[in-house]
Amino acid sequence: MKIYTKKSTQRLPITIEQAWEFLSNPANLKTITPPYMGFEILSGADRPMYPGQIIQYIVTPIAGIKAKWVTEITHVVDQKYFVDEQRFGPYAFWHHKHFIKPIEGGVEMEDIIDYKIPMGILGQIVHPFLVKPKLDEIFEYRRKKLIALFGDFK
Repeated sequence: MKIYTKKSTQRLPITIEQAWEFLSNPANLKTITPPYMGFEILSGADRPMYPGQIIQYIVTPIAGIKAKWVTEITHVVDQKYFVDEQRFGPYAFWHHKHFIKPIEGGVEMEDIIDYKIPMGILGQIVHPFLVKPKLDEIFEYRRKKLIALFGDFK
């Protein structure tokens, strides 16, 4: 069983309160997801994030194929971190930790995603040229969108 890890770090010139208000609101996920992914929240984003929250949405990650994705917010520490875990969806396993911390001149956000591709060896074969580049592309879109919304860290 091969587990992959994706790490991403970004600094923004905003307060910890601004960062937390934006990042911990599930409705903002659509804002930082590429439009071609057809991201649509079906339920669960009607209140501030809390442990045990179930969020259901539709995504179109590859070739116009829609997938229902159900995540649970398993951990929340106000203005520090939260964790979402896939309950049902396109991955065999998905565990996403979101950390934020104040730094001089702003905040630093760190994402650590541990994930497993379905379909055994076939999934491992397509990972380097299909799944990994797609995740990199999504996080690059998010990085640029957050800069457009909040400014670039100097």
